[in-house]
Amino acid sequence: MIILGSVALFFIFFLIFVLSKYGTDGKTPRNFPPGPRPLPIIGNLHILNLERPHKTFMELSKIYGPVFCIQLGMKKIVVLSGYETVKEALVNHADEFAERPKVPIFELMNKGYGVVFTHGENWKVMRRFTLTTLRDFGMGKRTIEDKIIEECGFLIQHFELFNGNPFDVTMILNASVANIIVSILLGNRYDYQDPTFLRLLSLLNENNRLIGSPMVGLYNIYPLLGLILGCHKTVKKNINELQSFIRHKFIKRLKKLDANDQRSLIDVFLVRQQEEKSNTNSYFHEENLTCMVRNLFGAGSETTSTTLRWGLLLMMKYPEIQEKVQTEIAKVVGSSQPRIEHRRHMPYTDAVIHEIQRFADILPMNVPHETTTDINFKGYFLPKGTHIIPLLTSVLKDQTQFEKPEQFNPQHFLDSAGNFVKKDAFMPFSAGRRICAGETLAKMELFLYFTSLLQKFTFCPPPGVTNLDLTPAFGLTTPPMPYLVCAVPHS
Repeated sequence: MIILGSVALFFIFFLIFVLSKYGTDGKTPRNFPPGPRPLPIIGNLHILNLERPHKTFMELSKIYGPVFCIQLGMKKIVVLSGYETVKEALVNHADEFAERPKVPIFELMNKGYGVVFTHGENWKVMRRFTLTTLRDFGMGKRTIEDKIIEECGFLIQHFELFNGNPFDVTMILNASVANIIVSILLGNRYDYQDPTFLRLLSLLNENNRLIGSPMVGLYNIYPLLGLILGCHKTVKKNINELQSFIRHKFIKRLKKLDANDQRSLIDVFLVRQQEEKSNTNSYFHEENLTCMVRNLFGAGSETTSTTLRWGLLLMMKYPEIQEKVQTEIAKVVGSSQPRIEHRRHMPYTDAVIHEIQRFADILPMNVPHETTTDINFKGYFLPKGTHIIPLLTSVLKDQTQFEKPEQFNPQHFLDSAGNFVKKDAFMPFSAGRRICAGETLAKMELFLYFTSLLQKFTFCPPPGVTNLDLTPAFGLTTPPMPYLVCAVPHS
């Protein structure tokens, strides 16, 4: 066993040596941002918290300032920290910071297609199509609001089945929220117990966890280690199964496609594909469709459901805040169905939802960016192709913007008179050219789900549970640790 372990260790260091010879980024440009001194081959890996790298970045920003460099393996990465710096990059210099770097795991998953991790002109075309089609199918309008309210009704019925007894909300919330984007993508919804639906959600959840794992992190730094590391292979296998499902779905739709009756995003894409079939350079092809649908399916279910899970956990942790929300709901909405129009009359509830998003901080590292051109930024030179991490956690927990950033405190979004206060540093959806395409939909979902659930139930921990852990799990997004909840119906 000792000999086998030594051989494996030798093999790993041999691969790292090869990578160090042939995977270098070259010399450091003049006037590049400062950072900790890297070691040969491993760079700054020895100081990196592999499970929660954003924690390391936050500490380094205290030493090196809001723009600094960290070297992971042979790759130099520039981290942007704090509201002012991230805003200046993503908003004031939106075009210069609008590209995505070619991160190995995302290239393996998407091959440069889709809408989230794609590049150049392909990204521009797919994003424009996505935004236009989402709006056409009611994003931000009454039609999608009615769909969300209907789905809230199904979820409430499911919660009622537990009669106030403890249960895990993870999969059911995921399924319910996923049905909203599924109705846009496919034109239908799934029953919460549908085995195919649950399988797809479990694949997405597993990939979210694996992509944020240390092993995939090492694969991204040293792709050749993929010869002996296995996590990225599981991610790829799951992607292949998801792709197969999507292809099966749109092939069925293609057989009965009616250009005059387009009922889903897939229908619209397929009609556009037929219209451009004579264009050999068209972006409307199978690879883009399958990746885009998977991107939207994953992003449209994971982020909102994770935020809602944090919301219910925080309401259990702070029952006095839950009670204030319920009092405002009763005053403004009564027994009627909560609707978006109620939000402007519910400043406290609105503040609580914003604070849940800020405190949950579910995408602390953002999705990585890359510079599209050489740029002088904050006194430093960043050449074209520089890998950028706009550290969202540093924005949502910026002490210059939020009085008590480490605490859950709805007062962050209220003035002394109890009026809702908009904060520019509220960036859970990122900012600039790559801001989340589904931001409007997600905001509507969060308000309607949160108010509908708290109108019907009081959420409390199971009997005997007194310590509710707010430590996040790790993954591409950061959900709360698994927990049980009692949804006690209001009499």
